[in-house]
Amino acid sequence: MKIVDVAKEPIGKNPHNVDARKVYDTEHATAVVITLAPGESLKKHITPVDVFFYVLEGTGIVEIGDERAEVGKDHLVESPAKIPHRLANESDSTFRVLVVKVPRPTTGTRLL
Repeated sequence: MKIVDVAKEPIGKNPHNVDARKVYDTEHATAVVITLAPGESLKKHITPVDVFFYVLEGTGIVEIGDERAEVGKDHLVESPAKIPHRLANESDSTFRVLVVKVPRPTTGTRLL
Protein backbone atom coordinates (compact mmCIF):
# COMPACT_ATOMS: atom_id res chain seq x y z
CA MET A 1 0.00 0.00 0.00
CA LYS A 2 1.20 3.48 -0.82
CA ILE A 3 -0.04 6.43 1.23
CA VAL A 4 0.66 9.99 0.15
CA ASP A 5 0.61 12.86 2.65
CA VAL A 6 -0.32 15.74 0.34
CA ALA A 7 1.04 18.39 2.71
CA LYS A 8 4.49 16.76 2.54
CA GLU A 9 4.62 16.55 -1.26
CA PRO A 10 6.74 19.22 -2.96
CA ILE A 11 5.09 22.05 -4.84
CA GLY A 12 5.75 21.35 -8.50
CA LYS A 13 7.03 23.97 -10.89
CA ASN A 14 4.18 24.99 -13.19
CA PRO A 15 3.38 27.80 -15.66
CA HIS A 16 0.56 29.07 -13.43
CA ASN A 17 2.89 29.76 -10.47
CA VAL A 18 0.46 28.21 -7.97
CA ASP A 19 0.66 25.49 -5.32
CA ALA A 20 0.32 22.29 -7.36
CA ARG A 21 1.37 18.96 -5.82
CA LYS A 22 1.44 15.76 -7.86
CA VAL A 23 -0.08 13.04 -5.67
CA TYR A 24 -0.53 10.22 -8.18
CA ASP A 25 1.32 9.39 -11.38
CA THR A 26 1.12 6.09 -13.27
CA GLU A 27 1.07 5.13 -16.91
CA HIS A 28 -2.75 5.28 -16.77
CA ALA A 29 -3.56 8.55 -14.97
CA THR A 30 -2.11 11.47 -13.07
CA ALA A 31 -3.55 13.50 -10.19
CA VAL A 32 -2.54 16.87 -8.77
CA VAL A 33 -3.87 18.82 -5.80
CA ILE A 34 -4.06 22.51 -6.66
CA THR A 35 -4.47 25.08 -3.89
CA LEU A 36 -5.45 28.59 -4.94
CA ALA A 37 -5.21 31.42 -2.41
CA PRO A 38 -7.76 34.25 -2.67
CA GLY A 39 -7.25 36.08 -5.97
CA GLU A 40 -5.14 33.33 -7.58
CA SER A 41 -6.11 31.56 -10.79
CA LEU A 42 -4.79 29.23 -13.42
CA LYS A 43 -4.06 30.66 -16.86
CA LYS A 44 -6.51 29.48 -19.50
CA HIS A 45 -5.06 26.33 -21.06
CA ILE A 46 -5.83 23.19 -23.05
CA THR A 47 -4.96 19.66 -21.98
CA PRO A 48 -4.65 16.83 -24.51
CA VAL A 49 -6.73 14.42 -22.38
CA ASP A 50 -9.96 14.43 -20.37
CA VAL A 51 -9.72 16.00 -16.93
CA PHE A 52 -12.00 16.07 -13.92
CA PHE A 53 -11.91 18.46 -10.99
CA TYR A 54 -13.07 17.43 -7.51
CA VAL A 55 -13.39 20.31 -5.05
CA LEU A 56 -11.79 19.44 -1.72
CA GLU A 57 -12.17 22.80 0.02
CA GLY A 58 -13.69 26.23 -0.50
CA THR A 59 -15.52 27.74 -3.45
CA GLY A 60 -14.18 28.87 -6.77
CA ILE A 61 -14.88 29.43 -10.42
CA VAL A 62 -14.49 26.83 -13.15
CA GLU A 63 -14.43 27.99 -16.77
CA ILE A 64 -14.66 25.38 -19.53
CA GLY A 65 -15.10 26.60 -23.09
CA ASP A 66 -17.84 29.27 -22.98
CA GLU A 67 -19.26 28.04 -19.66
CA ARG A 68 -18.50 29.50 -16.24
CA ALA A 69 -19.82 28.22 -12.91
CA GLU A 70 -19.17 28.62 -9.21
CA VAL A 71 -18.41 25.31 -7.52
CA GLY A 72 -17.91 24.26 -3.92
CA LYS A 73 -16.80 21.41 -1.72
CA ASP A 74 -17.70 17.93 -2.99
CA HIS A 75 -18.57 19.14 -6.51
CA LEU A 76 -17.08 17.20 -9.41
CA VAL A 77 -16.67 18.87 -12.81
CA GLU A 78 -15.79 17.11 -16.06
CA SER A 79 -13.55 18.89 -18.56
CA PRO A 80 -13.22 17.26 -22.00
CA ALA A 81 -9.89 17.03 -23.79
CA LYS A 82 -8.78 19.94 -25.96
CA ILE A 83 -11.33 22.44 -24.56
CA PRO A 84 -9.89 25.64 -23.01
CA HIS A 85 -10.38 25.75 -19.25
CA ARG A 86 -9.18 27.36 -16.02
CA LEU A 87 -9.82 27.55 -12.29
CA ALA A 88 -10.05 30.81 -10.33
CA ASN A 89 -10.44 31.75 -6.70
CA GLU A 90 -12.56 34.89 -6.37
CA SER A 91 -13.41 34.17 -2.70
CA ASP A 92 -11.74 35.23 0.56
CA SER A 93 -10.66 31.70 1.49
CA THR A 94 -8.61 28.82 0.12
CA PHE A 95 -9.90 26.92 -2.95
CA ARG A 96 -8.41 23.42 -3.13
CA VAL A 97 -9.09 21.01 -5.99
CA LEU A 98 -8.03 17.49 -6.94
CA VAL A 99 -7.31 17.47 -10.69
CA VAL A 100 -7.24 14.07 -12.41
CA LYS A 101 -6.08 13.56 -16.01
CA VAL A 102 -7.14 10.34 -17.72
CA PRO A 103 -5.38 8.82 -19.51
CA ARG A 104 -2.01 10.14 -18.40
CA PRO A 105 -1.02 12.78 -20.99
CA THR A 106 1.93 12.07 -23.25
CA THR A 107 2.17 15.69 -24.37
CA GLY A 108 2.11 18.89 -22.32
CA THR A 109 -0.58 21.39 -21.52
CA ARG A 110 -0.82 24.35 -23.89
CA LEU A 111 -1.30 27.82 -22.43
CA LEU A 112 -3.52 30.23 -24.33
